Amino acid sequence: MPTSPPFSATSADPPRRHDIDALRVLAFGLLILYHVGMFYVADWGWHVKSGYLSEWLQWPMRVVNQWRMPLLFLISGMAAHFLLRRTTPGAFARGRIHRLLLPLAFGMAVVVPPQAYVQALSNGAFEGGYLDFVVHYFTFQPWPAGAFDGSHVGITWNHLWYLPYLLVYSLLLVALLPVLRSRAGLAFQRRIQGLRGLRLWVLPAIPLTLATWALSGAFPTTHDLVTDWHTHAQSLAMFLVGYWIGTDSGLWAELRRLRWVWLAAAVATFTAYAVLMHTTEPVPSFDRAMYDFAQRLNQWTWLLLVLGWGHHLLNRPFRWLPWATSSVYPWYVLHQTITVVAGFWLARLSLGPVVEPVLLVAVTAGGCVLLTDAVIRRSRLLRPLFGMPAVVAGHRAKENRTGAEDAGPVETGIAAGRGA
Repeated sequence: MPTSPPFSATSADPPRRHDIDALRVLAFGLLILYHVGMFYVADWGWHVKSGYLSEWLQWPMRVVNQWRMPLLFLISGMAAHFLLRRTTPGAFARGRIHRLLLPLAFGMAVVVPPQAYVQALSNGAFEGGYLDFVVHYFTFQPWPAGAFDGSHVGITWNHLWYLPYLLVYSLLLVALLPVLRSRAGLAFQRRIQGLRGLRLWVLPAIPLTLATWALSGAFPTTHDLVTDWHTHAQSLAMFLVGYWIGTDSGLWAELRRLRWVWLAAAVATFTAYAVLMHTTEPVPSFDRAMYDFAQRLNQWTWLLLVLGWGHHLLNRPFRWLPWATSSVYPWYVLHQTITVVAGFWLARLSLGPVVEPVLLVAVTAGGCVLLTDAVIRRSRLLRPLFGMPAVVAGHRAKENRTGAEDAGPVETGIAAGRGA
């Protein structure tokens, strides 16, 4: 069975894909803003909520909600493609386990519990101090219903759900490599890479629509890994698409060429999705199938838009990119805990609907930068717990040379940032 050998680094290496690195950083930055927005958006449940809720905020949140996580999984698939060209499947799997499982375990033990604590306080399910809460939390016993997200099993990974999902998909990819690198697998990949124009726009949305129509009702989103089959169908599909399109220069040229078309199509598909959202009943029917198609076409169109414009605008060596690329994993692990805890206490100060959100964004971003640069980056012990290599001495110079030292969960680093 023919297989593709690992990529060998030579002087003929393809140029670095700065746009993939930059999109990854911007996608996680958008995730931070989105979670701050969840503190203020009306009628959407979250861990804690502000007293200054806004209904209009639902619309910008809906614009990004359809594609923000699919974009991360798609970029993760591209990164897997790049890495697997330069290393063996076994080394790739070991690296994924180390870089994903250790931060997940540490995050669940140390970073996430403060979120559960303030949510339990906010819901009136707990009245003691944090130490008392933690003692009970690590008995792994169920809490009163609705105490916090995950209280029915006694522990939660909250926003870190992306890490176990990515780990499972990465290990599954390794298991599927003999098929993906077979003659039939490579032929199918060439068909994906050969999509152009209308076929590139519409065809990928069809299997996504079928998955939504078949699974969303029976398997609503839970992020529990075990029963989250609709989320798996969408996220794993994006991960595989990223793997398939990773290095094809012709496809990327098409994405860039049609960037203005994607912009017009994104406005049109979101408008159709918004109209159908308010007129379609949540029961299986032709109308529901049309709504599902509009939703998934909207999702895919925005991904095309982001990739096309990203390739056009971001494929250059920005001075801030190496630092941001090396910082984004710790930011991801830290950001929601800072937002939830800071938001809980800021809400008690009655600062107003302008000052409070501005402060919350500043505290979240500032806390991520301060903890990453002043604490985590300088500690050989802490770095691996936040997905960074355990190298401390000389790491800044190395990051400045490659922009890759601490590539993080999707590994768009020295291997992954190179491509078409």
